[in-house]
Amino acid sequence: MLRRTLLQSALLASPLATPLARAQARPIRLVVPYPPGGPLDVMARALAERVKDLLGTVIVENKAGAGGNLGADAVAKSAPDGQTLVMGAVATHAINPWLYSRMPYNAQRDFTPVALVAQVPNVLVMNAETAQRLGIRSLADLVAHARKNPGRLNYGSGGNGSAGHLAGEMFKAQAGLFIVHIPYAGGSAAQLALLSGQVDLNFDNLATAAANIKAGKLKALAVTTHDRSPALPEVPTVAEAGSALGLAHFDIHTWFGLFGPAGLPTDTTRRLNKAFVDALATPELQARLQALMAQTRPTTPEQFGDFVRAEWKRYEAVVKASGATVD
Repeated sequence: MLRRTLLQSALLASPLATPLARAQARPIRLVVPYPPGGPLDVMARALAERVKDLLGTVIVENKAGAGGNLGADAVAKSAPDGQTLVMGAVATHAINPWLYSRMPYNAQRDFTPVALVAQVPNVLVMNAETAQRLGIRSLADLVAHARKNPGRLNYGSGGNGSAGHLAGEMFKAQAGLFIVHIPYAGGSAAQLALLSGQVDLNFDNLATAAANIKAGKLKALAVTTHDRSPALPEVPTVAEAGSALGLAHFDIHTWFGLFGPAGLPTDTTRRLNKAFVDALATPELQARLQALMAQTRPTTPEQFGDFVRAEWKRYEAVVKASGATVD
């Protein structure tokens, strides 16, 4: 036993040991670029707990600020040894590069994509009383009403350049509508405004809207992803319900994924990818993610990289069309 322990220690200390093997001797740091308690933070902690049997201890560190840029930048500037990762998101790697006039990192050059973690649909919801008063029971009803009453409807979001804002602008552009945007200081404030009837509709994260939909306080008209959500199987997609309304290609969602700094060795990237993909496939973690209305899709590092590049390019047009900027 002593001989085996000494041999293992020698291998870890040797130059032949892979960066990941050396990292396993010390905790991996997983940076969450947002405050504690949100969906991304909850997912990161659940994933860290499940993957520890494969990678050893993973410590989650919240480093919030600048719309996620602060935490992402810290990882971009870390050593490419497999010990420091960021739970990035559509904001940090696809939206912010076009939204912020000054970025501390290059979202395409300064990271190594490791694995897609989850995708969460947004959902087009109306205040239930408003929908009933206006006779809006479907997406087609909403579009018809908005076309007959340009500028009379409004929608709220968590702020200029937020996912809800960009979803709303994409919806308006594709359907040819004039709906007034009202930005709030965060998603919670926007949802409270919707529930109180201060705004007519929102493009909300399904994880935060689901309880109020089930309670009858919000009317779900459509989910924004390509496929229906298992959490709301009776609710159509925007593309499905709006195929004859100019919305046949509408697809927008929140996604989360793991990145290391640029220069992460290929073998380290692949081993990290396999460990996280295997952890995501466990029934325990699947149940946790489903409770957050999240869906997982296993990807290789290359597939995730292609996905991120496509999202980055897609949001260039969306952000520019919205006119949103952050200095």
